[in-house]
Amino acid sequence: MKILIDINHPAHVHYFKNLIKLMIGEGHSFLIISRNKECEHELLENQKIPFISRGEGAQLLISKILYYFKAAKIIYKAGRRFNPDYLVSCSTPYPAFVAYLLNKPHISITDTESAYFHHLLSNIFSDYILTPICFKKELGRKHLKFTSYMELAYLSPNYFKPDKSIIKLLGMEYNEKFVVIRHVSRNAVHDQGHNGITLENKVKSVNEFSKYARVFISSEMELPDELKEYEIDIPPERMHDVLAFATLFYGESATMASECACLGTPAIYLDNDGRGYTDEEEDIYGLVFNYSESEKDQLLSIKKGIELLKNENIKKNWQKKTETMISDKIDVTAFFVWFFENYPSSGKILKENPDYQLKFN
Repeated sequence: MKILIDINHPAHVHYFKNLIKLMIGEGHSFLIISRNKECEHELLENQKIPFISRGEGAQLLISKILYYFKAAKIIYKAGRRFNPDYLVSCSTPYPAFVAYLLNKPHISITDTESAYFHHLLSNIFSDYILTPICFKKELGRKHLKFTSYMELAYLSPNYFKPDKSIIKLLGMEYNEKFVVIRHVSRNAVHDQGHNGITLENKVKSVNEFSKYARVFISSEMELPDELKEYEIDIPPERMHDVLAFATLFYGESATMASECACLGTPAIYLDNDGRGYTDEEEDIYGLVFNYSESEKDQLLSIKKGIELLKNENIKKNWQKKTETMISDKIDVTAFFVWFFENYPSSGKILKENPDYQLKFN
């Protein structure tokens, strides 16, 4: 099997890295084409996965339109040479359109309900759309659901063991409490109209949490002068070690909040749209606390963070919750390997019998 995978976000590297290695071991071949929005290329290089770059992307609307054609051209030319059996992306429009031009199937994977623009432009050219079962939208007859989270593709105990040497790299003692704060740039299409946490409350959260723990900030954009001393300085591939040993996560990244749920770390997530998976992680497992971006909720979320930091048994309690959650979920990497290796019959099997996926529990 020859498969072209498009990478549009750092998380996508993690989604597919184990699958790629497992399937290469079975004799399949891959062509990876990647944007370099933040650290995608660095993560791919760390995993020793060869790739073709399609540039950094664009921020302004007119630039995004121009980039659409640039990216599609790069993928099309590479795709013609590689001649894949099918293309895979996380609901990214460019590879979906190229699949149509090449007369090849396209498999779309998404867990972000608010990515309306991407869904509109990619789903029409997709043969199947795979989402977690907690996805809050129905996407029609092509829609297939799996009982897991994307973050378990790489943070399941089957694939990840936290490395405690990260504590020394952070300049900390092993039992010292620390908080990871994540701020996003709000430049993604699905972030339009979102203001995020105000500067005043960014500073307030740091000042309040610093009374109980060390604070490290991970940010997509440059931090203001008053927060620069808190900026984390680690290789990007070590972030999951950081999250695993953190006492608390606080921020605007749904992916990081869910990663923490998979790692036994309490997470506070702020977003007006929310995500089906972070809702489930709160409602069923009590692992994540979801808040809107309103001023009231920003203040309430900081108060919740302080409450969690005062709990001396917080990590032990969360580890038990995470174990319960993982026991309810399938091995999503094993499921994807089966789906990809047996495509297109796998799509028909899952359509007729959704419980077939439970073989991968």
